[in-house]
Amino acid sequence: MLGHSKLECLFLRIALALCILISCLSLGNAGITSTFIRSEWPSIDMPLDNDVFAIPKGHNAPQQVHITQGDYEGKAVIVSWVTPDDPGHNSVHYGTDESYEFTAEGTVTNYTFYKYKSGYIHHCHVGDLKYNTKYYYKIGSGDSARKFWFQTPPKIDPDASYKFGIIGDLGQTFNSLSTLQHYMKSGGQTVLFLGDLSYADRYQFNDVGLRWDSWGRFVEQSAAYQPWIWSAGNHEIEYMPYMGEVEPFKSYIHRYLTPYLASKSSSPLWYAIRRASAHIIVLSAYSPFVKYTPQWHWLREELGRVDREKTPWLIVLMHVPIYNSNEAHFQEGESMQSVFESWFVKYRVDVVFAGHVHAYERSYRISSVHYNVSGDHHTIADKSAPVYITVGDGGNQEGLAGRFKDPQPEYSAFREASYGHSTLEIKNRTHAFYHWNRNDDGKKVATDEFILHNQYWGRNHRRRKLKKHIQMVIDEA
Repeated sequence: MLGHSKLECLFLRIALALCILISCLSLGNAGITSTFIRSEWPSIDMPLDNDVFAIPKGHNAPQQVHITQGDYEGKAVIVSWVTPDDPGHNSVHYGTDESYEFTAEGTVTNYTFYKYKSGYIHHCHVGDLKYNTKYYYKIGSGDSARKFWFQTPPKIDPDASYKFGIIGDLGQTFNSLSTLQHYMKSGGQTVLFLGDLSYADRYQFNDVGLRWDSWGRFVEQSAAYQPWIWSAGNHEIEYMPYMGEVEPFKSYIHRYLTPYLASKSSSPLWYAIRRASAHIIVLSAYSPFVKYTPQWHWLREELGRVDREKTPWLIVLMHVPIYNSNEAHFQEGESMQSVFESWFVKYRVDVVFAGHVHAYERSYRISSVHYNVSGDHHTIADKSAPVYITVGDGGNQEGLAGRFKDPQPEYSAFREASYGHSTLEIKNRTHAFYHWNRNDDGKKVATDEFILHNQYWGRNHRRRKLKKHIQMVIDEA
């Protein structure tokens, strides 16, 4: 008779085999345009005296604390913080308990923007961590020291389960606060951030820098405890010649590091990481990407490095959506589409997340790979293509993009002009659960959901391989 653990293993394997036999989403079902009308909260930034922007107590206390993945494999983090008055201590003390057995030394920098001078910005690489381990860390000294913790991901494995949050275009309004608080109750373990962070560029002169500071203190409640995987949007460019500021992404690059060198990228604006069972690629819509540019060369090489046997889930993040049926930013993504979409199909990307449009929209698996300059632009069902999802609804002060194209295109599965966030819960190598959660008058409402089937392990020969593996488990049992 089979043992209890072997029976559980057997049933799990059979369930996985059944899951991958379910066909991929395709065109054929009528898309939904939600009729929900949201009670309008004012799209204004929270006042600087709001508690979420509070400056930590103590002289020169670290603030704006946030972490991101610090390597290619998920065994390192970059810890970042700001000290307002002087450089202070530049160390991170960390360990698996609050004795903080280890110490890592960081770097410190600052910058000016118009007449604003930033605080002292610290970045510290903490490496050689163990997988699936809770670490405690402390920064600062004396009465001003502050303590936090984070959890490392499971080791790279095709069946490693993991839950990502997806947030875009957040800003710092009361709607932004609703989104962030809802996400923090979701059980998400890492945020995939789709660009447009603080919206500080909507201010002028010294207020630009001050609103970067307030946003850093605002997101610290999440970003100090779990990695946020950063990507840049148009509001990070901050090209303001009337103030003498013409260096693109100046504030963003100084404040928010990315592990770009670990994936052999030449720019912090595009890079890749592997985490649990996912390979995540971050692209920059506001950097050159046409043929033979550095980003084009890098992406071609990075796609060749993807190993779906180890990380079956291939996820792409970008700011500007390729498919968008909203009046706002309509067709802005076509230039990047013409360069990269054929690669997304060739390498069977599972899902592409974008922001920019302040609404929510999900597509079916579709492609327009027959596109050419003569206008032969056909969007058709394509089981090899990604699902495209726009999550630009974090809550910023520009408000919602409420005008969708009519009629709804056949490629569009669901769309709604509301604020919210998404989660992608990877269960194993074959399927993941996706949810979009609407902010409804301060309450989180699960509104759109589906099962995402993996593109690699859903292919016929991969099904046969998995079925053969299941049969071996049965025989051994």
